[in-house]
Amino acid sequence: MKASFFLFFIFSFTSLYAQQSFTEADAKRLVDTFFEGFHKGDTIKMRSVMVPGAVMQTAFATPDGKNMLSEGSVDKLLDAIANRPAEQVWEEKILDYKVQVDGNLAHVWTPYEFWFNGSFSHCGANAFTMAKTDGGWKIIHLIDSRRKEGCLE
Repeated sequence: MKASFFLFFIFSFTSLYAQQSFTEADAKRLVDTFFEGFHKGDTIKMRSVMVPGAVMQTAFATPDGKNMLSEGSVDKLLDAIANRPAEQVWEEKILDYKVQVDGNLAHVWTPYEFWFNGSFSHCGANAFTMAKTDGGWKIIHLIDSRRKEGCLE
């Protein structure tokens, strides 16, 4: 009797733990939800997968070759999306997903191409850092790179 209770306890705990683990597919869904909101201009959807005050940065080089890192804000990004003119079409084409998960931390790397009104603008990569919060898994940091060279290969 004790052995069967012990086995039941172990299998129940293992099943419960497996149900609570965050998978690569879960991380990909968070990124997909972010971009679904981005493309539709749905800032509520975008905000639903981000912590308030998430850190936003961009790494780029100036035309004269100086390497730069700029700080952004979630509120400014969402404001730009909410106020995007209806005739403007912004399309960020995600080319791949590279996902790493460890406990309550995950990272998703997504190379992309950005198209403005059907014309190629630039390419780069997004790096999303996600963490498990009391409100579930959320994006806590987003940094992207931007360049025009070496794209569309």
